[in-house]
Amino acid sequence: MMNNIKTNSLKAWILAARPKTLTGAAIPVIVSLALTYNDAGTYFQWIPAILCLFFAFFMQVYANLINDFYDYAKGTDREDRLGPERACAQGWVTLGAMKHAIAITTLIACLIGLPLIYYGGLEMLIIGFICIIFAFLYTMGLSYKGFGDMLVFFFFGIIPVGFTYYVQLHTWTWSVTITGISCGLLINTLLTINNYRDREQDIISGKRTFVVRFGAIAGRLFYLGTGLIAYFLCLYFIPTHPFATILPLIYVILHIITWRKMVKINKGKDLNKILGETARNMFIFGLMLTIGLLI
Repeated sequence: MMNNIKTNSLKAWILAARPKTLTGAAIPVIVSLALTYNDAGTYFQWIPAILCLFFAFFMQVYANLINDFYDYAKGTDREDRLGPERACAQGWVTLGAMKHAIAITTLIACLIGLPLIYYGGLEMLIIGFICIIFAFLYTMGLSYKGFGDMLVFFFFGIIPVGFTYYVQLHTWTWSVTITGISCGLLINTLLTINNYRDREQDIISGKRTFVVRFGAIAGRLFYLGTGLIAYFLCLYFIPTHPFATILPLIYVILHIITWRKMVKINKGKDLNKILGETARNMFIFGLMLTIGLLI
């Protein structure tokens, strides 16, 4: 039972880290590594590849812990919360322990990222610093001002795809740009369903998300549209990697089915089922695109 979780226990910290969200961090890096492997050939280096993946993981955990802490501190995580339970709000993790965990996770992410300077140059230091700062600012206010979609687009799309590739080949291609945009739009579907589910609570909290600003119908269309555009961008690979267009068609079918369920449910905790399906669909898209690029 969730109510029997011991404060600051290992189980509590695992729940606070939200391991299910690591899929969103992994997809852009793994897809980019497929592009890199194709273009680098025998020059492909596994050490920076693994470092990029683990940096993405720890940055995701860092963002999750900050989100957990500050949403509770701000009073956003109230009793009417519809999403998955949060560690601080449930008393699984104390605020003092969460502060220490945020600091430790930041340090680990920095230690993992520092060797990337050797492979990618000093510009990697700047990118790492930007990632840490904006992960902090996201929860501290930018998400409340409606910048969440833009930040997800860049920090789960353009930046991880682009610089995972750049750290090994020190260049940037159209394939990288297209893939980065696709991944950013794909992963933003997860944010959209979260905001769609929480739209009434966000109004009370003063959180000006896309769904709050433009309404539920716009939110549903935005969810559908971003997922479809993420796939249509894969048409770019038809001349060079046709399977990178064919295999992700599985995602399109699943995305539309999930969207129809989303429209039918409309509101309430049952939308958490859509959250789970969206995460599954994202994983399938990332896996199919990666395989398609490698074939």
